[in-house]
Amino acid sequence: MVVAMSSTCPGLYCGRMLVNGSVEENCGVCPRGERANLQKVCERCTESPELYDWLYLGFMAMLPLVLHWFFIEWYSGKKSSSALLQHITAMLECSVSAVVTLLVTEPVGMLSIRSCRVQMLSDWYTMLYNPSPDYINTLHCTQEAVYPLYTIVLIYYAFCLVLMMLLRPLLVKKIACGLGKSDRFKSIYAALYFFPILTVLQAVGGGLLYYAFPYIILVLSLVTLAVYMSASEIQSFKNLVAKKKRLVVLFSHWLLHAYGIISISRLDKLEQDLPLLALVPGPALFYIATAKFTEPSRILSEGGNGH
Repeated sequence: MVVAMSSTCPGLYCGRMLVNGSVEENCGVCPRGERANLQKVCERCTESPELYDWLYLGFMAMLPLVLHWFFIEWYSGKKSSSALLQHITAMLECSVSAVVTLLVTEPVGMLSIRSCRVQMLSDWYTMLYNPSPDYINTLHCTQEAVYPLYTIVLIYYAFCLVLMMLLRPLLVKKIACGLGKSDRFKSIYAALYFFPILTVLQAVGGGLLYYAFPYIILVLSLVTLAVYMSASEIQSFKNLVAKKKRLVVLFSHWLLHAYGIISISRLDKLEQDLPLLALVPGPALFYIATAKFTEPSRILSEGGNGH
C-alpha cells in the first residue's frame, strides 16, 4: 500500500489526502468529515458516536430549552395562563430543531450521524496546533477533528433561533393577554441574548464542556433544587406534595441528577453503575430531613434564649 512513506507530516492534525487510491505528497488540512490517522493519511470518519458523545449533545441541546423555560416562567407572572403553552411551544421548537439537525448531518436524511472519535482535549482546538516545520512558515491544518460534535451544536442553535422567531411571537401575541405589551415578549428578548452567549460558549469552551458537563449538571441541579425548596419554604413532605408544580420541579431535578450520574459512569459496568441511580432522591430527602434544624427563625430564637 502506498501509505507507508519516507517522511511523515508534522503536527498532530496535518495529513495527506488519498486521491484515486494514491496518497498525495503535500501535507495539509484534511477535508471535513475526515481525520489524519496514525500514518498521517486523511481517513473518512465512519464510526458512530459513543454513549458519552450522545449525552454531551443532549446536554448542549437541553441548555436552550431550560433557559427558555426559566425566562418564560420568570416573565409570565403567577396568574398568566399562557406559561404552559409557551413551555410546550419551546419544547416543540427544540425537538424539531434537533430532528432537523440530525437529518441534515451526514448521512443526510437519517436520524444517525457518523463521527470522528474524540481522543484528547486538543482535538477541540486544532487551530492552536498548526505546526511550523521551519520555524518561519506555518502549516495550517485547522479542522474539525471531533466531527461533527463541534458544528452540529451550532447548527442546532441556529435552527432553534429560526423556529423561535417564526412561532413564538405569533403565539405570545395571541395568548399572552394577561401581560402588558412590554412584558409579553420579554422571554423572546431574553432568548436573543442567551443564544449568542451559548454560541460563544460552544465555540470557545466546547472541549472543556465536553469533559466537564456531567459535573456541571450535578452541581447546578443540586444548587437549584436547594434554592427552589428554600424559596418555596418546603420543609416537609406535606409541603412538597401540596402543589403539583413542586412535584414537577422535583422530578425534573431527579432526571438531571440521573443524567449526570449516567454521564459520569458512562454505564461501562451496568452491575456497578446502575445501583448509583438509587442516590438520585438523596439530596431532596436530606434537605427535607434537615430543613427544620436550619430554620433561621429557630436559630435566632434559640440564640436569644441563650441555648
